[in-house]
Amino acid sequence: MSNPVPIPDQTPRLQLHRISKRYPGCLANDAIDLSIAPGEIHALLGENGAGKSTLMKIIYGVTHADSGEMIWQGQRLTMRNPAQARSLGIGMVFQHFSLFETLSVAQNIALAMGAAAGTPKQLEPKIREVSQRYGMALEPERLVHSLSIGERQRVEIIRCLMQDIRLLILDEPTSVLTPQEADELFITLRRLAAEGCSILFISHKLGEVRALCHSATVLRGGRVAGHCVPAECSDRQLAQLMVGEAAELITDYPKVMGADAFLNVTRLSWHNPDPFGCSLKDIDLEVRSGEIVGVAGVAGNGQDELLALLSGEERLPRNDGSTISFGGQPVAHLWPDARRKLGLAFVPAERLGHGAVPELSLADNALLTAFQQGLVSNGLIQRGKVEVLAQEIIHRFGVKTPDTQAPARSLSGGNLQKFILGREILQQPKLLVAAHPTWGVDVGAAATIHRALIALRDAGAAILVISEDLDELFQISDRLGALCGGRLSPLQATVDIHLSDVGAWMAGQFDAPQSPAPVTL
Repeated sequence: MSNPVPIPDQTPRLQLHRISKRYPGCLANDAIDLSIAPGEIHALLGENGAGKSTLMKIIYGVTHADSGEMIWQGQRLTMRNPAQARSLGIGMVFQHFSLFETLSVAQNIALAMGAAAGTPKQLEPKIREVSQRYGMALEPERLVHSLSIGERQRVEIIRCLMQDIRLLILDEPTSVLTPQEADELFITLRRLAAEGCSILFISHKLGEVRALCHSATVLRGGRVAGHCVPAECSDRQLAQLMVGEAAELITDYPKVMGADAFLNVTRLSWHNPDPFGCSLKDIDLEVRSGEIVGVAGVAGNGQDELLALLSGEERLPRNDGSTISFGGQPVAHLWPDARRKLGLAFVPAERLGHGAVPELSLADNALLTAFQQGLVSNGLIQRGKVEVLAQEIIHRFGVKTPDTQAPARSLSGGNLQKFILGREILQQPKLLVAAHPTWGVDVGAAATIHRALIALRDAGAAILVISEDLDELFQISDRLGALCGGRLSPLQATVDIHLSDVGAWMAGQFDAPQSPAPVTL
């Protein structure tokens, strides 16, 4: 991708002067200055907990600054709420989705745009037109709960693009997009910028930032740590601005063969009763103790269904129990708690609401899946042991939080992800199934998570990682395959395949000739 073309000097569309916001035990934003011009794509960088999301919520009116001022197109204003922000032409795509799962795509968009925009039925043609124009096809009648994570992200983006946008705020917009989908999004963003729309872009994918953004503001510990032109910096320089010189940011992990198979999936077929879902067809999958197997794929091609069948959220009849086995024991008919007793740990794709209960404390969230680890005795919760476990997770995985009683929803996305993954790893599982383990986390947190996965692998656990991040899969996986249309490609040793091979598998070309040379990272 070519470097972004510099924009001419002009009056800023948005200016922030000494914006500060304090929460109990945390100064989230400390006298932050920021300026963005019409047509500028401006990156906001920083590690998880640096204050990026808080600042964006202040701009969008979700929360209010304790001090400082905001100037919009030359006029000082106080942003009272998101409705006011939308009326000014400000749209925001949140990292954690803000959709009603029991409503359709059109109903969600109609609620966001207000009654003046028309009924859901009236909006359907425009939703189709806008989504097709920007390469993000959506069916307006589909219920949100039937959509994959990647498809839900599309709803959030299209919802903003249907407004008269002057400032678009994107918080990790490509977290669940394939490289091809991300490229299509960038075409859209460049077109919007050329039309004069300002874009604030939060991402931990530094290559994207360098290719897309005209300028960047770096936050560290709630303060502005510096400004830069991303195209003039390397990924390592940007990462060091964000997390400091000492972080081990880029590591090549040795590939291993693994021992005996622990997870065996044999000719697994499952019909999805949801007409918009994906059915699985003859899945054969083996994960050995002491190896990491990666599964790539475009969202909506059976990842959610396979995860549900492995975790026990979906079960098969007892007669089909041997279709999935742990260490030779049939499990496909067992409930999740029975599978956990046999050594399963599970990191779901969605953190809030699936991986953690937003309103519960971190300590209580630790108890949710680790209760079989001696935390309950004679029906009574051993609160002291729960507290010790929560503290160990926070310490071992560098979770930034005031204490173990902080609610899960108060953590940044990356810190909550580290907590959930740490909770599962500290149970010393025989099998870890993890979906999108570094979705939306900064380079420092991603390095922490990758090292933890490698350490668990080296301790003898079988690990299955399902992710749309191909760079991550090539970095940590020993063997690799891809899902397409509910079918799984053959698994190949990562050192023997190219990125283009995986791309072909993701398109369903399982028999495509293999590239002659190994992938170069």
